[in-house]
Formats: sequence, structure tokens, C-alpha cells
Amino acid sequence: MATAVQKITLSSSRDIPFNKLVLSQSNVRRVKAGVSIEDLASSIARRGLIQSLSVFPVVDGDGNEIGMFEVPAGGRRFRALELLVKQKRLAKVAPVPCVVRERDSGVLAEEVSLAENIERAPLHPLDQFRAFQDMRDKGMSEEEIAAAFFVPAQIVKQRLRLASASPALLDIYAEDGMTLEQLMAFTVSSDHARQEQVWDAIKDAWSKEPYQIRRMLTETTVRASDKRAVFVGVDAYQAAHGVIMRDLFQSDDGGWLQDSALLDRLVAEKLKTTAEEVAAEGWKWIEVAVSFPYDATRGLRELQGEPLDLTSEEQATIDALNGEYQKLEAEYEGADELPDEVDQRLGEIETALAAFETRPVRFDAEDIARAGVFISIAHDGGLDIDRGYVRAEDEAPIVPEGETGVEAGGDPAEPVVQRAIITIGGQPVEAEDDEDDAIKPLPDRLVTELTAHRTLALRNALADNPHVAMTALLHKLVSDTFQHRMYTGALEASVRHTFFPVQDDALKDSPSARAVHERHEAWTGGIPADDSALWDWLAALDDTSRMALLAHCVSYGVNALYEKPNPYGGNGVSQHSLDMRLGQADRLARATGLDMVDVGWRPTVGNYLGRVTKPRILQAVREGAGEQAAQLIDHLKKGDMAKEAERLLADTGWLPEPLRLVDEVEAPAAKSEADSEDEGAALPEFLSADDEEEAPTDAEDDEGHLAAAE
Repeated sequence: MATAVQKITLSSSRDIPFNKLVLSQSNVRRVKAGVSIEDLASSIARRGLIQSLSVFPVVDGDGNEIGMFEVPAGGRRFRALELLVKQKRLAKVAPVPCVVRERDSGVLAEEVSLAENIERAPLHPLDQFRAFQDMRDKGMSEEEIAAAFFVPAQIVKQRLRLASASPALLDIYAEDGMTLEQLMAFTVSSDHARQEQVWDAIKDAWSKEPYQIRRMLTETTVRASDKRAVFVGVDAYQAAHGVIMRDLFQSDDGGWLQDSALLDRLVAEKLKTTAEEVAAEGWKWIEVAVSFPYDATRGLRELQGEPLDLTSEEQATIDALNGEYQKLEAEYEGADELPDEVDQRLGEIETALAAFETRPVRFDAEDIARAGVFISIAHDGGLDIDRGYVRAEDEAPIVPEGETGVEAGGDPAEPVVQRAIITIGGQPVEAEDDEDDAIKPLPDRLVTELTAHRTLALRNALADNPHVAMTALLHKLVSDTFQHRMYTGALEASVRHTFFPVQDDALKDSPSARAVHERHEAWTGGIPADDSALWDWLAALDDTSRMALLAHCVSYGVNALYEKPNPYGGNGVSQHSLDMRLGQADRLARATGLDMVDVGWRPTVGNYLGRVTKPRILQAVREGAGEQAAQLIDHLKKGDMAKEAERLLADTGWLPEPLRLVDEVEAPAAKSEADSEDEGAALPEFLSADDEEEAPTDAEDDEGHLAAAE
């Protein structure tokens, strides 16, 4: 005969007036955590009491009930109800749903309180995401959902973004197949197929870091902080139906522009429109590009335009801005820290005043007809229009001294017709003279001998007058640096302006390049074009200005470039010369306190990491970020490894050996014996080709050779 199953009996429930309830000392919750009492009270006011209180009757010393009930389980709900009563939002005698437990049941009040708190199964985050999605689908806005659950609207947006991920990925997340951080990374893209493709690519990998997922999802996009995107403007890109990918879970610098082809088209159209407007000014040629290499103006003569005068309105604005700036400075002179709004206003004033300093310039119509313009995008996304460069073939013919270029009674607009000089065997063919007694020019040899005396005397005189010597040197250097004159003049002194035969794309926009350009432009505005006026201007400079100008001109001759030594002599540089050059460059760096990290150099895929082998990349990460960081990427393919290494090394201050001082470079590996007789002297380790696929080719080596430039 089967034994009957003992049936359980549930405790009865009833409504008890709130003023008949008291908080029990048996409640195990002592530490405040989770939703605040205020938020819980607001939730009860909105939704009512979702869960009943569990209570025991209060008895006297004889075990008789006194009509009061203690609350061992549901203490936070009790406090929330108590707060509503204090706020007059709930009556003291309002009925409260309660489950009344028998005191003599054998189950302690502490057990009930503990069980209620520890037996609750927390809601899976995915269920919350989907619940938010259901509420929005049923008409609630993101702001209304946020208000209902007392969270910022950004939290709701994030939860909704997570719920919108690929259903396949959500199922994997629900089964604990991926972490919440990984799912958050996938929401950068709304393309479910691409999300699933990336997951299939990394799911079996040793490392599935969120940053790898984000990088793979955005590898074909363009950062909103890219200068092309800033130039076009995000609004214009979106107006052309461009899509922007945003990361709601970490800073993304404005997101990623998904359609790079559309962006490039918008950039080209905007640059073309600008070029057409500039062309209307009458220039002979215009070159347009997103960016030009450093020293793109090499070999061109720069015109010195005349800055336009300020209008009365502009001068009044400048005076008002200066007055406001001085007033704010005086008002907060003794303050340790400026208020945010004051600091912001001072920055706005400085920006506005700086705009007036960059005055448009006026060029002669004749110069415009033979000169050209470079139009590109500046490093900050602004438009960079560089006017007034003349090519050598466009230079006006030189008119000999004593000639006006106008024949008597002729048209001054007609060019001078110069008689051709015929040479045979390198010697000029002189025309026959009708008069034997005519005064002929002195023989060339005699003129050379005479001027040799004058040259020696000038050297001696100049050596006895340092002030004139300094002026003469500056005159020559400034002429070479700013005016690119083709003739030598009376002083044989020069600085070899070293140009860069090869360079990476970032060189032109580097802080150093911008600083050199800005300093050059600052001097250019005040230097007279006339030779005599230039001498007088230099002679009148104070010593500080003269030394500063001298240093600027001399700086163009610094050459710390590496060249492949030529072991056979002839063209190129010898190993000894190269060692001397690099040693002197190191000495200059020490003397000037140069630190490549301080001037803004950072290892990137373009300037280093993508140009070396995998062992070099790992060595860099190991030195800059540690062995653990190197292990995170040592399994990746080279392209992925280079990109991740760029991120890992971004803020470490790591530098490759050629950019360090000598004592910062680790001892090179022992020299290996030459494999063949045609090898030159052994190079330092960092100049030797690695044994992987990135060894430089002969063609690349040839490009590294420098041509001496005067």
C-alpha cells in the first residue's frame, strides 16, 4: 500500500495596516546595498508593492498576540513604505499585503530573512536588455524607460544597443560563450553578418580581447577625428547618407565613418570647389592634395606678398578683445585657479586675436600670372592654402643693369629681345670690330687676378670687424634661406639645406615641422626683399634678434640622416663620415636637450611598426610595455600585430634605437663575418636587415642615398 505524500500548508496572507508593523531585529540585512530606499519608494509609488512582506505576530511575555507584527523579511520595503508615510504620500493605516507566519512553526525569523535574500536568482543581463527592448517596442521612449527605472538615459541606450546585437551572438552570450565586455565591443557595428563573421574568426583564438573585436569591426572605416572627416564635417557626411558607427561603452572620439569612399569623394569635391575659387584670382597653376610631403616647395621661389591693412571695424574688434582680456586678467590676478567659464572665455579671445594675426596678403598681378598655389588639408582639418610659389621655368628674364627693358620710343609692355650668345668649344665667338682703337673689355684672366687681391683684402678687413662680419653672414644666410637667390655674391658662406629624399606621410604634419614652418613664417613677414634694405634691416637688429635669426638659418643645415655607406668611395658617404655625422647629431641632441618623445614622436604602423619584421615588433612591445603585453600579440599575423603594438606602445615613451641617444641604445650584437667580399663595414644592429620578409630591397637602399644640396 502506497504511503500518502504529506501535503504542505502555505502561510496565510492578509492586509495589515502599516501602523501595526514594526521592523524586526531578526532581519539579516545590515549593510545597505543595491537600490536606494528613495528609489525603492519611488518604484512602489509608481508600481505598487510588487512583493508582500513576511511578518510574525508580536507576543507578550505570556505568549499572547498584542496586535502588532514584526517584519524580519522585507526590511527595505518596510523602510520605503515608512518614507512614503513621512512624505504624506501613504496613509499611516494603509493596508499592506503581508504573509503571516506562525511563530511556533519551528522556523526562525532569521532563517526566513536569510532565505529570502540568498535564494533570489539575479536576472540575467540579457533578460534586462530584452525587457528594455520590449518596452520600447510597445511605445515607451528611452527617456521614459530611464525615468521608470531611475537610471540615466545613456544606460538605457547602452542596454538597447546590446539587445540589438546579432541574435546568434546573444544566444552565445546567454550560454556564457562570451563575456559582456566582448558583446559590448560587437555593438560598435550594426551589421549582424559582419559581427558573426568577426566572431567566427576569433572564437577559437587564444585571445579574444574586446579591443581586437572593435579593431576588426572598424578596420575599413575612418575615424571621425581624422583630418579628412573634420575638413568635410560630420553633418555634411551624414547629409550625403553616410553612416557613422558609434561606441556607447567607451570614448570613441566621435566614432567611425563607415563609407570611406564617400568621404574621399566629399573631400575631393570640397577641395575642387576651393581650387576653382582660388583659380579665379589669376594664378598660373594650382596643386591640390589631401597633404603634401615636407619640403614640397623645394626649388620654388616664394613670393613675399603685402599684408592687407586692418579695417576700422577689425581694429575696433581687436581693441575690444584686448581690453576684455586685460580686464579678466586683472580681476583674477591673485586667483590660484580660474573659473571654467573665465578660462574658456580667455581661450576664445586668444583664438580670435590669433585669427587677426594671420592676415591675407596682396600680390602683384604680374607675380600672380607666373606663380602658383598649394591647396591641402591642415593637420587639424582646416583648409591650408599656400599662395605664391614660382617655378624656375616661370621666372621673368633678368634685365642687365643699365637697361630699362624698353627701347626708345617702344612699347613698355613688349619683352626685351636679348641677342643670342654663340659659343664654339665652350668659348664665345666675338663679333668683328670695325674700329681697332675701340676700348675692349679686360681679359678674363686679368680680372680674376685683380679681384683676387680685392678678395684677400676684404677677408682681412672683415676679420677685423666682427659686427660687419655677423651682418654679412646673416645677409648671406637670410638671402639663401628666404629668397633662394641663384647668384653667389661677394661672400662665400652657405648652409647646406638638407632635404629628405624619402619620408613618411606624417612628417609634414609633425609638431617639429609645424614649429619650423611657423617660425619661418614669423621671420618672413618682416624681411625686406630689396638687397640694400635687407642689409640695413639686419644691421639695425638687436643682438638677441640677430642670434635668433642666425640660429634659424643655420638650423636648415642640420643633417642627422642615415645613408648607406659606400665602401668603395666615390658617390655617397663613407662609414667614417657617417659615424661622424651621427655622433655630431647625438652631441647636438644632448646640447639642445632634444627628446623625441617630448616633440611628439610615437611609433605607428606607418612610421615604424609596419615597416619592420615581427621579431622587431615584439621586441618593441617587450621593451615598452613588458613581456606580458608581448605575449598578448605574439600569435597574431604581422598586420594585426603591428596595429595592436601601436595601441600598446602609444603612451609608453618607447623609441627605436635610431631616435635614442647613444648611451640609451643597447649594446649591438656581435659583428658577423662578411658572407662575400662585396659587403661593406658591419652596421649597427638596428641598421641591419632582419631575416624575415621585410628586408629592404636594393631599390629601397638606393632611395636612401642623399644628394648634396647647396
